[in-house]
Amino acid sequence: MTRPRVAVLDYGSGNLRSAVRAVERAGADVTLTDDATVAAEADGLLVPGVGAFESCMRGLREVDGVRIIERRLIAGRPVMGICVGMQILFAEGIEHGVRTEGCAEWPGVIEKLQAPIVPHMGWNTVEPGEGSRMFAGIEDERFYFVHSYGLRDWVLSQPPAFPDPAVTWTEYEGERFVSAVEHGPLWATQFHPEKSGDAGMLLLQNWLATL
Repeated sequence: MTRPRVAVLDYGSGNLRSAVRAVERAGADVTLTDDATVAAEADGLLVPGVGAFESCMRGLREVDGVRIIERRLIAGRPVMGICVGMQILFAEGIEHGVRTEGCAEWPGVIEKLQAPIVPHMGWNTVEPGEGSRMFAGIEDERFYFVHSYGLRDWVLSQPPAFPDPAVTWTEYEGERFVSAVEHGPLWATQFHPEKSGDAGMLLLQNWLATL
């Protein structure tokens, strides 16, 4: 069978090579690119991200990434965000009192976790949303997290353009936050599948199966 073609969007964020290797291992032909045409035409677009929300959004805008994501989703073409690549899909982020506008594919504010110890670093379980395809066969596995910020309240202020999302939650030190979302062609994880061993590879294979 033909391997799906995945573009990993290069917008200056770190963690790119490990994301490329993980998706290749999961069974795709992968191109690391900042070219809008390549990103638009791939079967799937992966948007990684590490670091600060504001710097990731600045880098994303420099490669026209907001428009690339938006146009793919309008056409029903799959996009997956990882870590800060998930966070920037929401309306805004607040870091050190500074608000930064995100891609606004979903409403919501990314803010600092209120757990007694941050960052949340290490392996943790997830509570998959109803009907999840992302976690099919790996519902009870653990995934690797590294983050101090997240979405603590899930709110859709208007009827979604796609079927109802499957929202996955994780608990850490008494704090609950959204750890993954599946919403039509748009998938995202707060944790790092590329650092989550076999469970992460199987999750990426579940995504590739939708391309």
